Amino acid sequence: MALLTATLFGFGTAFATGNLPPEGAPTIVSADRISGKNGVDALAEGDVELRKLDKDLRSDRLTYWENEDEVEATGNVCLTTDQDVITGPKLRLKLSDDTGYFERPHYLIKQLPLTAGGPPVAGNGHASRIDFEGKNHYRLKDATYSTCSAADPDWYARAGSMNLDYDRQVGTASDATLVFKGVSILYTPWLSFSLNNQRKSGFLSPTFGSTSTSGLEFSLPYYWNIAPNMDATISPRVMSKRGVQWGTEFRYLEQNFSGRIQAEYLPDDLITHTTRSSYSIQHYQNFGRGFTGNLDLNGVSDNSYFSDLATRMTNIVQNNLPRQGAITYGSSWWSASAMVQNFQTLQDPALPPVVTPYHRLPQLTLTASRADLPLGATFSFNGEYVNFSHPTSVLGQRTTLYPQLALPLQTAAFYLTPKIGFSSTHYLLDRQAAGTPAQLSRNLPIFSVDSGVTFERQTDWFGQHLTQTLEPRLYYLYVPVRDQHLIPVFDSGLADFNFAQIFSDNRYSGGDRIGDANQVTMALTSRLLDPETGAELLRGMIGQLYYFKQQQVTLPGEIPRTSKTADMLAALSGKIWPKNTVDAAWQYNPNENRTNRLTLDWRYQPELGKVINASYRFNRDAITPSNDEKQFDVSAQWPIAGAWHGVGRYNYSLLDKRIIETVGGVEYNGGCWLGRIVLQRLATATGTSSTAFFVQLELNGFASLGLNPLDTLKRSIPGYRRINQPGAASSLAAD
Repeated sequence: MALLTATLFGFGTAFATGNLPPEGAPTIVSADRISGKNGVDALAEGDVELRKLDKDLRSDRLTYWENEDEVEATGNVCLTTDQDVITGPKLRLKLSDDTGYFERPHYLIKQLPLTAGGPPVAGNGHASRIDFEGKNHYRLKDATYSTCSAADPDWYARAGSMNLDYDRQVGTASDATLVFKGVSILYTPWLSFSLNNQRKSGFLSPTFGSTSTSGLEFSLPYYWNIAPNMDATISPRVMSKRGVQWGTEFRYLEQNFSGRIQAEYLPDDLITHTTRSSYSIQHYQNFGRGFTGNLDLNGVSDNSYFSDLATRMTNIVQNNLPRQGAITYGSSWWSASAMVQNFQTLQDPALPPVVTPYHRLPQLTLTASRADLPLGATFSFNGEYVNFSHPTSVLGQRTTLYPQLALPLQTAAFYLTPKIGFSSTHYLLDRQAAGTPAQLSRNLPIFSVDSGVTFERQTDWFGQHLTQTLEPRLYYLYVPVRDQHLIPVFDSGLADFNFAQIFSDNRYSGGDRIGDANQVTMALTSRLLDPETGAELLRGMIGQLYYFKQQQVTLPGEIPRTSKTADMLAALSGKIWPKNTVDAAWQYNPNENRTNRLTLDWRYQPELGKVINASYRFNRDAITPSNDEKQFDVSAQWPIAGAWHGVGRYNYSLLDKRIIETVGGVEYNGGCWLGRIVLQRLATATGTSSTAFFVQLELNGFASLGLNPLDTLKRSIPGYRRINQPGAASSLAAD
């Protein structure tokens, strides 16, 4: 039986208490056999362990030189530093400055995540040699790198030489090959990658895919991390049908301003034989002392640019591109703004004509609110001046002044708020219709009374003790009739009929029409609340508007209302039972005994990564029946078997008898990697369809290859969540 002995170099008591600085920290060596000269060197053999600060070194044999603070270990060497572990046959290391080398090592290096609560990002692999070049700096020869924890990883990067800089969180490699499932899928003479999923300059993962409008596509973006608050991405996009398009995005963020500039340029479209381009500029500025400003400038070279070349569905449906700038001042009780706004209107020849909106050159607004008047009264004011410009239609300047005075009367369970306002609007017109004066004015008082009461009781809902409320509400509105048929329509339209609108003082949006009214709105709301947190779990509402006189004020082409009641509204939203939520809205016309609008949305989501959605939408267009909408929509993300998950959407128009959109695909969570294959088919307004095919390979904490379908999946499948989180083998995380 070997005799167990131990020798302590330095001040063991101080080491235990941690009172010495790092350069004076003790070195503790224990082994079966120790020989040497105390204070000079030592040879330890058999079950050797050396400890100093955060380092723990174990081996079969170890030589330690105390003056140089240097160690050489051989035989089953294992070096542990915090969460990092390196093993191999031989180590030479200077403990004080972390310099030395390790022969034929296997390594595991963990770094804390950039976002709180996430798992450490662990890189591991092997090499013929690791050179330690100071704390957190490693140079490897004939090395591999992976974030997979298995001994035989599904993927790894293999390189002739590799540098890992954990201070900058950047890895570089030369003569590098990416291997997936034993197959080399990518070679590059030089590679740069992030060690902790943070931003860094270098080529991003290439993307590839196919669309029906552009053919096969390939893009290799370059990311330039200019500064911590500034970056740029340059993205060449090769399209087999159209040629090479250059795209760039520049972002910046300062304490008082931020913004983004995007541009795309296709010098020669092989289909249209034209030069095509687009730009988008967004900028926000805080000037201080309450002043702020913003710019939103957008433009394209031609009317069909988005339908031919857009990479996002939101761009495909854009018809009017805003070009506007604004300056705003805000104080504690009043604010003012000045805005200039016009549009580029896209008239795609394959689509119905688009109405060109009016430009505002300029628009000036002033708002104020005071709630500290005598007797608890409140005062509010809305003022506006707009100069409307249009290439062909009537021109005009509109000035509106709308002061209001209210007297809120409120107790713990009851409130009553009478309010009176006076709206004064003046127009200066040009290019107006024959017989219309160049100046028009409209002045009218607006009076309303809003009241309500709240009742509460305790109840049980699926075994849960809750508070139920019953909240009747009564709202009266009076607006006298003013003849407005000579006033042109610059920005007004019939407001959407919903619960917010039936409690407003105008049935029209914009400022060119103020509807006459002598009406009362009656509504009833009931809620289920958590008595401990006050969180609302379920809400039900029903309401209807009653008219005491017929409608006189209309928009051009609008048919005046003759009935005594408006449509009835009902809504239900919230958690109807555990893991099931519903959002339903119903608009019913009792005079004609028919439904004008019905929306039913149901979601079952037992946990993140598992969701089923089903919805039905019906919307009757009272003016143009051909614009009626009747659609059924179902979507889901669900585990299929093992690590396989399915994703899909089916959106069908029952009136048109055609599919609006289909999405289908699978995802595979390999623990340290994830694969996605998604096919999308989208119907267009011209009766044709656009098809996109996405193939993506995510290598956790390293890179992503292929065309990213995440934006499509999030939009198409409400409640969709990523089934992997970089660095976590099997966790589910909201994206």
